[in-house]
Amino acid sequence: MSCCEFVMTFLCKICGSRLDEGNRGTRVASALSKATLQDGYVTYPWEQKMRDSLCSPVSSSCLSMLILPKSLDQNASRYESFEDTLARANTWLYSSQASGIPIKFMNLQSEALLTKISGETASPTVNSGSLSDMSNLVNATLYGFEDYHGVDIGVVKAARIWYRSTAGEMPLEIQLQEGDTRLGFSVSRTEEGFIYISSVVDDDKGNEAPSTRSGLRDLFNRAKEASKLLIISRVSNEKVLPWMISSSGSVRCFDTISLSQKLSLHRLALHPIQLHLLMWEKPVGSVILSPRLPPEAMLTQVPFNITEPIVDAEDYSVGDTSFRLLDSPTSSWV
Repeated sequence: MSCCEFVMTFLCKICGSRLDEGNRGTRVASALSKATLQDGYVTYPWEQKMRDSLCSPVSSSCLSMLILPKSLDQNASRYESFEDTLARANTWLYSSQASGIPIKFMNLQSEALLTKISGETASPTVNSGSLSDMSNLVNATLYGFEDYHGVDIGVVKAARIWYRSTAGEMPLEIQLQEGDTRLGFSVSRTEEGFIYISSVVDDDKGNEAPSTRSGLRDLFNRAKEASKLLIISRVSNEKVLPWMISSSGSVRCFDTISLSQKLSLHRLALHPIQLHLLMWEKPVGSVILSPRLPPEAMLTQVPFNITEPIVDAEDYSVGDTSFRLLDSPTSSWV
């Protein structure tokens, strides 16, 4: 082979190698652009994880209150602005904290509730057909749209405030024995709808009450020293916290009489009582103004025992205006 032929063969090999590398790079780049990640399902041991990670296996520690906008008429066709609803949400939270309830703010969001509207209520918004009109709905509490069948669908803008205990929830079990004639504590309710331990017995040295044996009395005294209320958050894993403020301003919550009756039934049946209590943080190295305690928490009351449940309790309606709580003017002892 001549020198020229050798050089030509060598150059062809180099060019062919570079051409192959270019083609390979193009193919790799094309494959990379088309490559997708595959998804799938992995089984998860939910029951075990919930038992291990939650203080109450059937419920989250995230707590919330839904605040409906204030109605301006009896027909609930006009409402206050969304700004007013937000102000009421803040008021409920700040008042709760000032009462000694150990909770703190997490988040605040708007929540859309669907309803049916018609007539003058619907006309200002249902007929809005452009995006520029949406700016008028930013602070509107009630607005609507017309569906394909000509029905005016209204949207009521409520507010949901998320909160949690400052130091979590503490489970407490009250064991019962033969001969227990009372549980040894009373329950009351704050204006914001929280149920709390308002009094405990201190004169039971001869025959300790279940509240003393379980440590509830010590917790109550510690909370009182910290200017906090001992809030009951769950009874047998069922939440007993307030959950909604209606358009009339009433707080939807649980009443103390039915709770006292249920606790008394536990005592009669000798079934242990499972409670969850909202705990508080102990301030260290700071001066904190002591929140006020409700007057009934400071009163010395004459205890009474509920020996039999009230079967024919008066029913109550669940409407905004007719909803009533079967509650006593003082604390309910059990």
